[in-house]
Amino acid sequence: MSFPVLSVALSNAVVFGSYSNALDYLDPSHRSSSDRSERSPLTAVFTAGCFSAPIDLVKVRLQSQTTGNKYRGPTHCVAVILREDGVKGLFRGMGALALRDVPCYGLYFLPYEFTCRMLTEKGKRPGNDAVLVAGGVAGVVTWACATPMDVVKARLQMSGGGGRVYSGLLHCITVSVREEGVRVFFKGLLLNSVRAFPVNAVTFLSFEMLMRAMTDSSQD
Repeated sequence: MSFPVLSVALSNAVVFGSYSNALDYLDPSHRSSSDRSERSPLTAVFTAGCFSAPIDLVKVRLQSQTTGNKYRGPTHCVAVILREDGVKGLFRGMGALALRDVPCYGLYFLPYEFTCRMLTEKGKRPGNDAVLVAGGVAGVVTWACATPMDVVKARLQMSGGGGRVYSGLLHCITVSVREEGVRVFFKGLLLNSVRAFPVNAVTFLSFEMLMRAMTDSSQD
């Protein structure tokens, strides 16, 4: 747990920072607008969201370790991967990760903005209740779309780390379907959805409150 706990702040900073800067570039008018319900076209929101995908190979290896003491921590895990697989081992599953994160982070912000607009009167900032609901909806929608490729990504990242070895993305998908059926791609969907609603509701509320605080202070 130490690695994801310590890295989540940096990860979220990259995700929301990349999203905000990409939206600035795609829709310069939103930078000076205080109206969160109307500020950008939803196409720009989706495109900006696609610029904000993080990586988590080390986290997956540590969380999937069930027996033995192969990895003593994040640093040791990186050292073992480099020793056994070389630098390319650190990028195992990157194809699946890109296919999961790039479109899904676009979807992450799209339902959030759409729901905020539906729950907010025109010309007003969304209230805390609207932000919480919209953030929760965004989390559930994103994980519903991301779970199939998340299963593939995790299997590829565990390949060579104690799990079954796959030659690539298509091989992993083919073998998984042949042995376990299509339902294998929806393992963990219910748990991910139950977790995603409160986590993302709080994440977006924190983001909005911080942005409001910094915007208001800069205008004083």
